[in-house]
Amino acid sequence: MTKKRILFGFLGLIVLYLCYLAYIFILSPKTNLQSIYLIPKDAVFIIESEQPVESWEQISKSEGWRHLKKNAYFSDLTENIQRVDTIFNNNHKLFEFFDNRSLFISIHMISPKDYGIFYVLDLKRIAKLQLLKTYLNTLLDDGYVLSKRTYHEQEILEVHDRESKETMYLAFIKNQLVASYTHTLVEASIDQYMEPVLGRNLNFLEINQKVGHEDLFRMYVQYHYFDDYVQMYSDRPSDWVKRVSENFLFSGFYFDLDENSTLTANGYTNISGVNEYYLEALQKSGTAKRSVPEVAPNSTALYISYGFDSFAEFYKNFESVQQNDPEQFESYQTSIAKMEKFLKIDIKEHFVSWIGDEIAVLQIQSHINKGKNDVALVLKANDAEAAKTNLDFVVEQIRKKTPVKFKAVNYKDYEINFLSIKGFFKMLLGGRFDEFDKPYFTQIDDFVIFSDSPNTLKGIIDKVSEGDILATSEEFKSFDERFDSESSVFVYSNVPLLFDNMYALADAPTKQKMLKNKDFIICFPQVGLQLSPEDDLFESRLVLNYRNVDEVKRTFKTSTSVNKAIPKKQASASTEITDAVFDLKPIYPTDLNAKSFRKQYTNGNTRFEVDLKDGLKHGRYEEFYPDGTRKIRGRFRDDVQVGTWRYYDKNGEQVHKKRF
Repeated sequence: MTKKRILFGFLGLIVLYLCYLAYIFILSPKTNLQSIYLIPKDAVFIIESEQPVESWEQISKSEGWRHLKKNAYFSDLTENIQRVDTIFNNNHKLFEFFDNRSLFISIHMISPKDYGIFYVLDLKRIAKLQLLKTYLNTLLDDGYVLSKRTYHEQEILEVHDRESKETMYLAFIKNQLVASYTHTLVEASIDQYMEPVLGRNLNFLEINQKVGHEDLFRMYVQYHYFDDYVQMYSDRPSDWVKRVSENFLFSGFYFDLDENSTLTANGYTNISGVNEYYLEALQKSGTAKRSVPEVAPNSTALYISYGFDSFAEFYKNFESVQQNDPEQFESYQTSIAKMEKFLKIDIKEHFVSWIGDEIAVLQIQSHINKGKNDVALVLKANDAEAAKTNLDFVVEQIRKKTPVKFKAVNYKDYEINFLSIKGFFKMLLGGRFDEFDKPYFTQIDDFVIFSDSPNTLKGIIDKVSEGDILATSEEFKSFDERFDSESSVFVYSNVPLLFDNMYALADAPTKQKMLKNKDFIICFPQVGLQLSPEDDLFESRLVLNYRNVDEVKRTFKTSTSVNKAIPKKQASASTEITDAVFDLKPIYPTDLNAKSFRKQYTNGNTRFEVDLKDGLKHGRYEEFYPDGTRKIRGRFRDDVQVGTWRYYDKNGEQVHKKRF
């Protein structure tokens, strides 16, 4: 009898517990809290996944991730993620139980040079089981200490690691588990529970709803804090980062990772109401096919394309959106009118009328000076003859109204001219184009190309003549096919070349860090971003193309490995002088109307001097030793050596000559 009572009593307890579970999971009121309400408002990046275990497994097993984990710098950046990876591997069964539950990971700046990572996991109804908190103890061994404290009536659990001396902070807020190694982020989350900011931001919600819940995971960028994040890696103020932070609000992407570790992200971006106007004008002006690769050298490190149905429509929209700021619009009109009156030109007739459906900015690896980037602005013309006629008229008006007396020069049958209107493109299109202050320009077929350096134009002409352009590059064409053929904004980066450009401009400590981590940067040799208008947003696509670093070095042009000094050639015992002494290096004068070009030694003495005509060597050439003694003498005609050239020793005695 006693055994039956015990058995029935035990069964009764089980039934009661099952009823309790049924109430918890089925009958109890649904008072779930959305995860986004608990993310601190200053998140720079937010990663969201509905299947975090499956997504993490796919990422952590990819070739690209395995390559990056070998890098000490990357390991430092992802230290918290590596901890999660370890916990996941050690407690796989537990995390499988949590799969199919929404997980958010956000990154926040906690100091000028450091960031913290914050986690939110939606436990759904199991959060109502008090046993869940108790079960936490089963994950902890003697190496951990669990303590508790209260913040704004919410209990915070502190899990201290005796060995690492670090503490993870956790809190259960309704159906959500929040965690971070930074206590201020958990406290900020509790503050958000009381008064949500990010979760009620209409601009964020607009992007969140459009992105939906697809593929591997989603990532959101809040641009207001983006510049703070970038400053963690560089103390130098960056103009483009500042513009990004000011012009964009949020981006949201959903990601897919293919078997080649190429990461493709599709999503949406909204822009700030206080932007540089051309973004809003672009959003209203349609799209265009990209054609600038027909003149963009294969040595292009960065290609930024702006496309529209027509430039005339874009310019009309650009003027229209500026009227939202009457003071700015009046200033803009005044500047344009003042220039038109002074030069007796009409901007719409002499510029807007002939510009076609694409303009682009190119940053090109310099073939002259590795400490300086070559930058060019390319305008596609809808009528090549109209472009030439109108630009010739403007140049003639400048000649009449200003003291500038530049004479057009011919280089390989292309005419290079000078547009001496200070700040013209900044005035016409906004601050994004202030790099082109008083540019030279040339025309190649349907493309008019501007640059502040005539040597940049010469370099482009050389590459186009040789056919060494993006349009003939199999690597670029293959990558470009991952995007729609038409867009409003398209950004392409050849990362190895961009790395070289940035390396040349860096200080010594930064150069050391860059060289140390080069293989872990250039393993993503091509990065692209595309924006196309959709309603009031930009539909966005981001692609990062992973390649084995050895393959990158073989395939993509890059000059920076470790800059090893090239040993000087030892003089032969015979000290024989050959015709090779007359093989001279090319020169790059920046003043195409100059009559001569001269270079000096550090002691101030002349290294060499040559006469010029239209920027080309033409006339007398003399070269000297550091003490001023003549070394070489000869003549050029149209950049070609002619006549008899003579070579002298340090005593001034002629020791060799050659007839050209």
